[in-house]
Order: sequence, then C-alpha cells, then structure tokens
Amino acid sequence: MAYKKRPLSPDGLTTYPLRSRSSKVRVADFAKVSRPGDSVARFVRSLPRFLAAQELRELTAAMTNARRGRKVLIWAMGAHVIKVGLSPVLIDLMKNGWISAVALNGAGIIHDFELAYAGATSEDVESQVKAGRFGMARETGERLNGAIRRGAEDGLGLGESVGRMIAGSDFPFKKWSLLGTAYRLGVPVTVHVAIGTDVIHMHPSVSGEALGATSLKDFFLLAALVRGLNGGGVFLNIGSAVVLPEVFLKAVSLVRNQGRTLDGFTTAVFDFHHHYRPAQNVTRRPLGKKGKGYYFVGHHEIMIPLLAAALGT
Repeated sequence: MAYKKRPLSPDGLTTYPLRSRSSKVRVADFAKVSRPGDSVARFVRSLPRFLAAQELRELTAAMTNARRGRKVLIWAMGAHVIKVGLSPVLIDLMKNGWISAVALNGAGIIHDFELAYAGATSEDVESQVKAGRFGMARETGERLNGAIRRGAEDGLGLGESVGRMIAGSDFPFKKWSLLGTAYRLGVPVTVHVAIGTDVIHMHPSVSGEALGATSLKDFFLLAALVRGLNGGGVFLNIGSAVVLPEVFLKAVSLVRNQGRTLDGFTTAVFDFHHHYRPAQNVTRRPLGKKGKGYYFVGHHEIMIPLLAAALGT
C-alpha cells in the first residue's frame, strides 16, 4: 500500500446480545390492519405508535384531559381552514366542548360572512384583480364594516361584533357560520387584523379607528384566554403562517410579564408546509419547563376531520 495509514481492524470488538439492547422500534407498536367497516376512530387507534401517529395520540390525550379538567382549548385558524369546507366539523367540535375559544385573522371573518350570507366564498383572485374587481363585493364590505363600526361604538371586540351581526341576521346559511354559532354558544372569538390585508379595508365604509379599537380589544381578550392555558390547556395554530403565531407569542409574553404562571400547556401546529414562525412561536418559544409542542404537516381538509375523529366526535 502507498498509504502510511492502515485500515482499522475489527478484531477485539466487544458485542452484546441483541435482546439485551434497548430499541426504539418494537413489534408491539406496529400498526394494526384496518378492516372494512371499521370506524374512523378505530382506524386512528390502529395507527403505529411511532413519530407523527404517536404524537397525534399524545395531542388528543392532552385535549381530552383539558376538556375533562375544564381547561381552555384555543383554536387559532387561518382563513383557508374555512375555505376548504371545515365549518361543519368545527361547529360540531365547538358544540361538544372541544373548542372553548377561537382566534382568526382578518380574512377569516370575510369567508365566514360570505358563506353565511350567500352560501359561497373564495373568488378567482387572478382574473378579478386584473379587472379591478377583486374584493369589491358590496355586501361583504358594507355588512362587515358596519358590524365592526357598531361593535366599536358598543365597546365590543371585532369577533364579537361580527358574530353578533351574523347571529342576529336572517342569512340563509348562517348555521354554517363559525362566528354566528360561537356568539350563540358564548364561545369567545378574537380577530387579529393587519390593516390593508383584507378586502373590506378597500371599501369606503371602512373605519381604521373601529378596526383598531375592536382588534386591539380582541388581543387583550386573547391574552386573558392564553392565561387559562396554565396547567393543562391546549393551543392549536391551524393554517396561519405569520399573524396568529406572532399574536400568540406576544400574548404569552404579556401574561408572564404580569407575574402570572404559564406552564404545563400543550401547543400544536397543523399546516401543509413547515413554516418558521409557527414552529418557533407556537411549538418552541412559548413553552415552559413542562409544556410540549407538536407540528403536523398535511392538508387541512384531511387532517382536521382526522383530528376530530381521533377525539371521538
């Protein structure tokens, strides 16, 4: 050999019996075969006890314990969750005590209103924006901005303002409204807007003063709800990549700054991509010494019904 360094010899290697070793994968944790006629809940129980499947079990256990212990379960959701037709699932969860508070971004109220009012939402942005018609539906701007103005006059938050308007309306599809149903059930809804991001901000009926006052009130309401996470609550961030993770982080900081204990809670993110802010601001940074965070990647229209089934609804 031309090399001065010689290959290491395995002679004298120390081994041990395989059965004496601690292993991460065991046959007992394998998936069970799903059979025709099995319920979805049984299918969920048949999943292997590894990685995301096991984490889903842990999350549903934390949610079950929170519900039994009357701890808060906060569902923070981007508008896409509503757009993919999940309102019936979410309303059922709300009615059965699996959702004790909802946080939305500004787009959430738009799609929720349009579904309640017209039974349809989500315009073709590409074609509409080229024609200068994107976001120009008359009723969406007038009804929502009007509700927000009246809510500000009455000292309400943005979520309660819109929920009150929908709940008290004669809209033909209002039974599918998250905000209307939440208002009727007494479930708090907070809405967190960024000025200029929502189509109703383009309408002449918009009031920056009313938007700011009602959304700021909702931030402090969310902070009060976040305080209730201590000792077993659950916070879910579903489909919001920036706004709601940032709002949540500030609410956590506010609670702790006031000397409140905030530990021992569970967080989870559901999204179809892995994003920086949800990972950092929901599943890592806010946790105390006892909390745990999870991140599930998958389409909302599959993952959220699956979560609901795993909860046994």
